[in-house]
Amino acid sequence: MKKVVVVGSLNMDLVMEVERMPKVGETIKGNKMSYFIGGKGSNQAVAASRLEDNVKIIGCVGKDTFGEKILKHLKEDGVNVESVREDNCAFTGLATIFKTPEDNSIVVIPGANDFCDIDLIKTYEDVIKDADVVITQLEIPMETVEYALKIAKKHGVKTILNPAPVKTLSKEIINNVDFITPNETEFEIICGQSFNNGEELEESMVKWQEDNSCNLIVTRGKHGSSYVKDGKVITIDAIEVKVVDTTGAGDTFNGAFAHCIANEFKIEEAVRFAGIAASLSVRKLGAQSGMPTLKEVNEYFK
Repeated sequence: MKKVVVVGSLNMDLVMEVERMPKVGETIKGNKMSYFIGGKGSNQAVAASRLEDNVKIIGCVGKDTFGEKILKHLKEDGVNVESVREDNCAFTGLATIFKTPEDNSIVVIPGANDFCDIDLIKTYEDVIKDADVVITQLEIPMETVEYALKIAKKHGVKTILNPAPVKTLSKEIINNVDFITPNETEFEIICGQSFNNGEELEESMVKWQEDNSCNLIVTRGKHGSSYVKDGKVITIDAIEVKVVDTTGAGDTFNGAFAHCIANEFKIEEAVRFAGIAASLSVRKLGAQSGMPTLKEVNEYFK
């Protein structure tokens, strides 16, 4: 089993199902309220673990009921949580998800995730050193992300950055990343321009790839995922499934992509495999509920 280390957030997701989003100042009636384990770090760890990787997560939860539930759930899903700190000074991170029949909007309150600091990374440097791949996101402090990537590169460990929620990235962060996986909206912010069509997006992808050393993969929802090879954009189409909930599809892609990089897939194979996993994940409600197993993905991949 390959070793995947996730440095990232752990949240409790509160999912409110509504017919439509309320307007400013408006109160509407919701249909249902559900609780799910979430956070991009937690989601990506579960996605990789379902694919039979040896997964460890470095992060923080509050010493509270939600924190206990998250750690118990992750253990049951095969994720090693020994490097998750339970913090007395903060509550466990929360995400409120407003889900309509077509899409979703999310509000995140970091809580203990803001206490995932450089000292925590220093404490678990050996965990990073021993990994085949390290993946991180931006729901924890930027200085922690930067330090974790730097430590991974120092030890020759492959690195993946999922730049979400999107923020301005320093050159030092980008220079320590092997693979960066924004969606289309995130890529617009990273490259500092908006796109009116797919052609403009692809032109910007090629230029950005020429200017930066890390490999760019842009996830495009139902239109699949794109990457740059030999100065050209190659797009791998998504498979068609019945969509129930898109929450966590991006995290599934990233967890599956980490699995592929750890197992030394070629880039085109990794993008196709991760895209299949992401497509399969939207068939159930909840970020982690629909994350597929290795057997399920391989049925399509092979």
